[in-house]
Amino acid sequence: MPFSYTIAFQQREVNGMPSYSGIIIHHSVCTAINGKGYDFLVTKNGDIIPSFTPTDPQFIHICLEGDFSHTEASELTPQVRHQLFVAQRLILHLYDDFEFSSKRLHEHHLYCPGIYFPWDSLVISHQDRYH
Repeated sequence: MPFSYTIAFQQREVNGMPSYSGIIIHHSVCTAINGKGYDFLVTKNGDIIPSFTPTDPQFIHICLEGDFSHTEASELTPQVRHQLFVAQRLILHLYDDFEFSSKRLHEHHLYCPGIYFPWDSLVISHQDRYH
């Protein structure tokens, strides 16, 4: 799956590559998002939409379309499974490109990406590429 990094990442650089501390996950109903507070949006149908401007000099922000603050969000429909699969692939690709640990995946805050976000289904293993 090809990913485009034409985004103007103008963060700190190490050996010519931007240096990040990790990835922060959001859901699209987060009030801090407002349609522009992310570097990548993963839509419900699995499309990846990059932002044209960087969000944060320390973290890459990925927003998953949807509201994971309700119990219905904990139901892993085929659409949600596909969205998570695409997010996993994107995260692994970013880990490879920017060389940071898969343990550097964080929630935005207690209520974002929602208390019912399926973290157990977003399994990232940099070593064996398990997802």
